Amino acid sequence: MKKTLLATAIAGALGVSAAAQAATVYDQDGTRLDVNGRIALGISGGGEDDVAPGEAKAGGTEFRNIYSRLGLTMSHDIDPDLRAFGRVEWRFNGDERDQSGGFSEVRHSYIGLESGNFGTVMAGNFDSFYNSRVVNPFDVYIDRGHEFSKGAGGDLQARGDSIGYITPNLEGFQAFLMAKHYTGNGLAENGESRSSVINTQGGVSYELAGLRLAAGFAQDRGDYPLSARGTRHRYDSRDQRGIDENIYGATASYAFNDNFSARLGYETQDSNDGEIDAGGAVEDWSGYDTWGLGMTYAIGQWAFNADVHRVSPDNEDTRTAWSAGSYYKVSSNFDVFAELNRADQGDITVSTGDGVEVEENSDNLYWLVGARYHF
Repeated sequence: MKKTLLATAIAGALGVSAAAQAATVYDQDGTRLDVNGRIALGISGGGEDDVAPGEAKAGGTEFRNIYSRLGLTMSHDIDPDLRAFGRVEWRFNGDERDQSGGFSEVRHSYIGLESGNFGTVMAGNFDSFYNSRVVNPFDVYIDRGHEFSKGAGGDLQARGDSIGYITPNLEGFQAFLMAKHYTGNGLAENGESRSSVINTQGGVSYELAGLRLAAGFAQDRGDYPLSARGTRHRYDSRDQRGIDENIYGATASYAFNDNFSARLGYETQDSNDGEIDAGGAVEDWSGYDTWGLGMTYAIGQWAFNADVHRVSPDNEDTRTAWSAGSYYKVSSNFDVFAELNRADQGDITVSTGDGVEVEENSDNLYWLVGARYHF
């Protein structure tokens, strides 16, 4: 299948440290344990500008940790058609001394069963199926540039307390479904107890030769009271309460040959008119439409990405965002990269504190250069 769509767009722009460079610690009698990860460092600048006088600087040059990770992958062959598996992965700070324990996040932690005849079931803390199986062709940038999934990527109504199922591959067709549970225990709003919430997402995909088609949905219902995590905004990946309207998306990708692939995508979410009519802030409850077009070209040790997105929020001006990246594989374990992103956010009206309102541009060209060692 054209090397599986250029190895899924060069595996997220050379981003898979887990599978390719994993060190096998134990492999005997059908039981296997691998250790893998990466140390990634870079320098970035640009992006968000100061949005008001007196606010903290946001877009200056910075030496950064670029999502360094350490992971363990486990598996056990129960019989020729059934395999048990598990994975745990941590993020750690790779750019500076950290006396708080080092690890900043448990990124993944899940277990599951995989069968060629019956499919795969998994439970725990894993990425959004909608992101990994529908809009994944666009998730190729190391840092910024993924405009689908509300900019949340794998965090979209996922990453914890989740159960998922993927059917076997039926002559190119696969279906998938997952659910994330939000307990109401310990949460109260306006003095009232809250019920549990379950958000589901799912879809179908079809692959034939170099072509891959996928379509799906993700429920985006509220999962926290408004007071629990600050303000709500659909482009803030730290806050995934949702606007109580489903997200729908579809992508098509095609590998023309072993070097070049292209991708096209569309995603939409309706505004929650009921909440807006009831007095809710428009920016909190508005939907959007997003189109995306991109390509990946790989030759020798080099890979290149270029994407453009047309984002049309219901309550804001339409913007055209673009991203580009180049990646060079120095060796099987070491690569260097450079990325650019322009989100094309509009001007923001701010107050100077003396009653005068001014327009400030909230977005500059964002750049990132760096290197990664995979193990």
